[in-house]
Amino acid sequence: MPGHDIIVIGASAGGVEALVKLVGQFPADLPASIFMVLHIPAQSPSLLPDILSRSGRLEAVHPRNGESIAPGCIYIAPPDHHILVARGHVRVIRGPKENRHRPAIDPLFRSAALAYGRQVVGVVLTGALDDGTAGLYAIKQRGGIAIVQNPKEALYPSMPRSALEHVNIDYCLSLSDIGPRLERLAHQQAGEEGAYPVPEDMEEEVKYVEMNLDNGVFSTNERVGKPSAFSCPEYGGVLWELRDQDLLRFRCRVGHAFSVESVEAAQVEQLEDALWTALKTLEENASLSRRMAKRASERGQKSLVRLYEERVRGAEQRARLIQQVFEKEKPVSIPEAAIGQASE
Repeated sequence: MPGHDIIVIGASAGGVEALVKLVGQFPADLPASIFMVLHIPAQSPSLLPDILSRSGRLEAVHPRNGESIAPGCIYIAPPDHHILVARGHVRVIRGPKENRHRPAIDPLFRSAALAYGRQVVGVVLTGALDDGTAGLYAIKQRGGIAIVQNPKEALYPSMPRSALEHVNIDYCLSLSDIGPRLERLAHQQAGEEGAYPVPEDMEEEVKYVEMNLDNGVFSTNERVGKPSAFSCPEYGGVLWELRDQDLLRFRCRVGHAFSVESVEAAQVEQLEDALWTALKTLEENASLSRRMAKRASERGQKSLVRLYEERVRGAEQRARLIQQVFEKEKPVSIPEAAIGQASE
């Protein structure tokens, strides 16, 4: 019977230092395959495989799509690509973003849970917001083991803290204790997974990320969850509401997925972009009105001068209001009353 030999690890802000320390703890004969997601910008080259290969005894690589899984190897998601675990091989694809990231942690964790059940160990390290929480929940649904870095020592505690709040975590450990724990788990038998069947929603969500047009997920009107009152920050369509007990999530028709925190963060960015656009437009309007007032004054058109000067004052007044909003930096949040409300 296999051990807990599929290890999936997610990190975000502060993650490079944490991953370097963790990889340095792995023995050369670790009987497990390791898969990692670190949030990185899409256009940035990733040096993480080289860094981690030099930091420990195991080889770290950006895998090719379809590459076979081998024990003792670290597979790292390349920039702007999700990494998924399938039975016996790795998938590397540019599927829809989750929690506004690609690569994202939740798709990796969810796919591993679907493919390997109780053999999976999920680890959430330092990071902002809450990517990885839904993925850890999926791992627990399939009988796997959930580990988080102790938020008290994490450089950015939001990700491990979110997992602790929403998932039945098996181990909350300091970074120095996670490596030895993973080694022991890799040698322990994982047990039968018959008591942990695959939830239908889990399989459907993995299909969304795979973007396989042959699997029928985009050709049917049926959707996972129920329609919400909110729109997708990525493309504007309806967000569908999903609940994992008390964990609320959203997914749109084309597959973008969000936690509540990632929707809120997107709303704040959208609002700020809209306000900057409005401020620029008002300043340009005031500038144009000043120019027109000057021309009217040169022609002796006093009524037009008054009209354009009034427009200047109005534009400047509205611009000052927007500037005051930026100074207050009041966050945007989803109203509780709207959660669960179906769109019309």
